[in-house]
Amino acid sequence: MINLPTMVRDETAEPQRLESRSLPRQRALGGFLVRRYRWGLSRWAKILLSILMLAFGMIVLLGAFPYLAVTDRVSADVLVVEGWVHPYAIQAGVEEFKMGSYQRIFTTGGPVVGKGGYINDYQTSASVGADLLEHAGVPAELVQMVPSHVIGRDRTYSSAVALREWLRDHDLQPHAINIVTEGAHARRTRLLFQRALGPNVAVGVISIPSPDFDAKRWWYYSEGVEDVIEEGIGYLYAIFLFRMEETPKPKFSLNASK
Repeated sequence: MINLPTMVRDETAEPQRLESRSLPRQRALGGFLVRRYRWGLSRWAKILLSILMLAFGMIVLLGAFPYLAVTDRVSADVLVVEGWVHPYAIQAGVEEFKMGSYQRIFTTGGPVVGKGGYINDYQTSASVGADLLEHAGVPAELVQMVPSHVIGRDRTYSSAVALREWLRDHDLQPHAINIVTEGAHARRTRLLFQRALGPNVAVGVISIPSPDFDAKRWWYYSEGVEDVIEEGIGYLYAIFLFRMEETPKPKFSLNASK
C-alpha cells in the first residue's frame, strides 16, 4: 500500500477567503463604482490616531509662531531694517542700532502700496523707513536707503537682491548683517536674504512682536491666526517652490543714494 502524503489545511484562512469571494459585488453608475470587501481601522486604532492628531495640533499651536517669529542675532556691524514695517518696529530698530556695535543702517523695500507701481526711489518703503529712522534720532549720514523697483510677488527677495547689488556697486563686502522685521515674517526674511547674499555673509534676524496680540496665545486673535497662516504658507513656498532666477536684478537710478 502506498502512503500518500497528507496536506495540512489552514482552517482559519479558508473561511475568510470564501467569505470575501461570496460577498456580491455591488455596482452603481453603470459599473463605474464597485463596492468591495476591504480592511478598516479598529476602534482602538481610531482612538490612537485621534490622540496623535491632537498631539500634532498642540505642537502646531504652541510652536508655530515661535518657529516663524525667530530672533537669532549674529555679530555684525551692519543693520538692515525692512522699510515696510510699522512704526513700533522702526523704533525697535533704532534701539537695536544704538545698543549694538553697528556702523551703518540700511532700509529696504519696494514701491509704496497704492501708488500703482514704481515711480521713483523716494516713493518706496525703503525711503519711508529711512525717513522714520532719521526722525527717531539716527544720524542721517549713517542711514542708507536701498529701494527695490518690484511690487507684488517676491518683494522680500527683490529687496535682498537690491541690497546685494548696492553693496557690490559700492565695493562693500560685509561679513554679516542683522535684519529687523516684524513677527512671523522673520524666518522667511532670513531665508531669502541668505539666498540672495550667499554663503559668505552671515544673516541674523530680529523679530519685533506686534502689540496687537499676545504671541504666546496667537490662536486667540484673528491677527495672530492670519499672520501664522500667511507667513507659514509663504515660508513653505520659499523653501519648495521659489526659484531665485525668477527675480531680475535691480537697476539703480541716480537718486538711489540718500
